[in-house]
Amino acid sequence: MNIAFVAHDAKKKLMQNFCIAYRGILSKHSLYATGTTGRLIEEVLNLPIHKYLDGHLGGIQQLGADISDNNMDLVIFLRDPLTPKSHEPNVDHIVKLCDTHNIPLATNLATAEVCILSLDRGDLDWREMYK
Repeated sequence: MNIAFVAHDAKKKLMQNFCIAYRGILSKHSLYATGTTGRLIEEVLNLPIHKYLDGHLGGIQQLGADISDNNMDLVIFLRDPLTPKSHEPNVDHIVKLCDTHNIPLATNLATAEVCILSLDRGDLDWREMYK
């Protein structure tokens, strides 16, 4: 399955730690991420990651296109709702696309863990039929 990762600046270290914790599960899937987030994840996992442009340079639009084409099975977008910065990607666009195309979306660590564990149990296998 295809899993996409995006993280606001304040959540990038948390994303790295999340990916380290679930490396065994993630290694069985195709990974995608916006530029900086992808580089940081790749450094700690030593797994190949398809990297889009940085989020604010068009990476969010590239991810949005893949979501619209139903090429993503899970999106993990760790956002910082308390201190958003103008250069950081806007989560609203991704939320709308995921809702439109029935793609599971996690915007915080707790939901991300539920989604990854569900993926590992096979609870998201319906995505293959949905495609």
